[in-house]
Amino acid sequence: MAKQEKIIVKGTEIIFFKKEQEDYISLTDIAKTRDAENPSQIISLWMRTYSTIEYLGLWEMLFNPILNPTFMRGLRLNRQNRIFGCRLKNGLTKQMP
Repeated sequence: MAKQEKIIVKGTEIIFFKKEQEDYISLTDIAKTRDAENPSQIISLWMRTYSTIEYLGLWEMLFNPILNPTFMRGLRLNRQNRIFGCRLKNGLTKQMP
């Protein structure tokens, strides 16, 4: 079971999870410090940056044994597309086991 810890940043509660030796942080909670009403918009903008896509691609290559290379190639090519955010959400949902 993951252990949960919290901190307060700019009046917003941010949740950390610790599972075995790994720590995880809620990106949604971090985004709420910028826009509490619509944190998904902040995450969507963050996910469009070249450096974020490259980082996620590298992480996936290293740690995801069921990586779909075509999906990752599509992320790199379509990050400037207006409907990219919608595609990204659908692709990530499909990738989750």
